[in-house]
Amino acid sequence: MEFQTIVFYLLSTIMLLAGLRVITAKNPVHAALALVLAFFTAAGLWMLLEAEFLAITLVLVYIGAVMVLFLFVVMMLDIDLETLRRGFWSYLPAGLLVGGLMVVEMVMVLGGKDFGLAQPAAHGADYSNTKELGRLLYTDYVYPFELAAVLLLVAMIAAIVLTHRKRGGNKQPNPAQQVKVKRHERIRLVNVKPQKPEYKTDED
Repeated sequence: MEFQTIVFYLLSTIMLLAGLRVITAKNPVHAALALVLAFFTAAGLWMLLEAEFLAITLVLVYIGAVMVLFLFVVMMLDIDLETLRRGFWSYLPAGLLVGGLMVVEMVMVLGGKDFGLAQPAAHGADYSNTKELGRLLYTDYVYPFELAAVLLLVAMIAAIVLTHRKRGGNKQPNPAQQVKVKRHERIRLVNVKPQKPEYKTDED
């Protein structure tokens, strides 16, 4: 067995175990860390497939940005674990169906020779997958690429609008007005004369 095949099976096993840990971990932080391991292992598989650009993108975008954000959110929020566990097994049939479809797809892709699918041609050492990916995105798939960009732009604008909308009944500070405030507008000096307390006796 070749060394590359050994590395492939090793990384695949680690990624499957990490993915299983994501859905079975009781602690959300542990699940997020397992997902980080799954992403990193998937990047290693991309490297074995000579897709260095996709591997680096997976590490920088998902591990370096998205999963760090997930970890901060999970650790800052007070998540009720009992509520998350409730009804977990009710989604098992749907999960098995989706997982089975993914397994069938992977078998068809990896066993393309047996299913009569065309196999990609081998490339030389000077082949650049980044250049080829850019060429495909901006030529053959330019319209789907632009459509995805427009959808992401709309989602970003919607998130900004929902964040900055004014809700009734909530008091929101105005930083501009707070900066303009003068001392005499907020502090009032009162001269209070001292008074002698009156003591009452029992005879009174």
